[in-house]
Amino acid sequence: MLQFRFEAEVIHWRGPSPFFFAPIPLQHSAEIRRVSKLVTYGWGVIPVEAEIGGVVFRTSLFPKDEIYLLPLKVDVRRRTNITAGDPVSVDMIVRPAQR
Repeated sequence: MLQFRFEAEVIHWRGPSPFFFAPIPLQHSAEIRRVSKLVTYGWGVIPVEAEIGGVVFRTSLFPKDEIYLLPLKVDVRRRTNITAGDPVSVDMIVRPAQR
């Protein structure tokens, strides 16, 4: 289990569906990459539990270039009133995939 806190600016990805993410800083992404084979459930995605503004949620990180992106679900964004460009403080735990 890997646990850390980071600060990020929320980004908006205008793919086929609009998504909002908190980019994981490079130093933490490197730590995640080191344990990725032990925790991934495939396609390079990493299961995590995160907390932003007192809201705890489970999701999976997406690899993007040299970092990972933490997806911010609609419910989480509504409950914390965050959107693109907002700074967030994230507490996160990387957990092995449930099989």
